[in-house]
Amino acid sequence: MKVFLAGATGVIGRRLAGLLRRADHDVTGTTRAAAKADSLRALGVTPVVADMLDAEAVLQAVAAARPDVLIHQLTDLSSAPGTPGYAAAQEANRRLRIEGTANLMRAARSAGVGRAIAQSIAFSYAPGEGMRHETDPLDAAAEGVRQATVQGIMALEREVLETPGIDGVVLRYGYLYGPDTWYAAPPKPPSLHVDAAAHAALLAVGKGAGIYNIAEDDGAVTIAKAVRELGFDPAFRMA
Repeated sequence: MKVFLAGATGVIGRRLAGLLRRADHDVTGTTRAAAKADSLRALGVTPVVADMLDAEAVLQAVAAARPDVLIHQLTDLSSAPGTPGYAAAQEANRRLRIEGTANLMRAARSAGVGRAIAQSIAFSYAPGEGMRHETDPLDAAAEGVRQATVQGIMALEREVLETPGIDGVVLRYGYLYGPDTWYAAPPKPPSLHVDAAAHAALLAVGKGAGIYNIAEDDGAVTIAKAVRELGFDPAFRMA
């Protein structure tokens, strides 16, 4: 299967690119940095250097790849929580989730892509009692930095799930931990190892529809739907 992986050199993207190739998928992967193209070639991935905020560049890249499936693993998070640049990074990430996702989905529709899978987050739910389900509302009333995060997520999910002619899958990831992330161990519920995050996206290439909580079974969100429909296993680790 031909897969267009947006964000192929990110913390999840690198792992996912390798998993896709091992599953014999033909992968085209994007990066903003030309210097990272060789690392994708080493994985057997066809690199595309493009800015996902450039609508015309995205349109051309997806059209040239002619993928069956588009996977959106784009983030722009250069600063960790509690650091001086965190608020600015969240605003940049909000823009990428809104404009970058819109560019990708328009390009996917134009190219006749039938399936799109996108990274979302499982910690954007509105406050409430008990475990959060996929049908529970997001925190639309959030303020401050969290407002930018939730706005970006809501726009991303709407584009992926409502673009005509495309079967959309949204993976709501927990707080990532593990190699190359901000945390060595689970920081707080809902948490998710970065390897399991990548594997969930691989599983979604061929099955599933709609929204899935992708996290550890730590009491914050229910993962029953992902386990049942995708075969998701939070204990997955890269070999």
